[in-house]
Amino acid sequence: MSEPSKTRPKVPEGQSRFLKTRQMEPNEKGYVGYQTIWEPFQKEVPYQTPKKP
Repeated sequence: MSEPSKTRPKVPEGQSRFLKTRQMEPNEKGYVGYQTIWEPFQKEVPYQTPKKP
């Protein structure tokens, strides 16, 4: 039997409307993780006190 390959194929960066995923480098145990980057859904507006009547 042949030995299975220890390297993972390089995966292209995934992109959707609010999310990006990137393949990370394998760690010392050979685990390959994925980094997720979320874009903000909402705008944050600084609070302003209402005018007094």
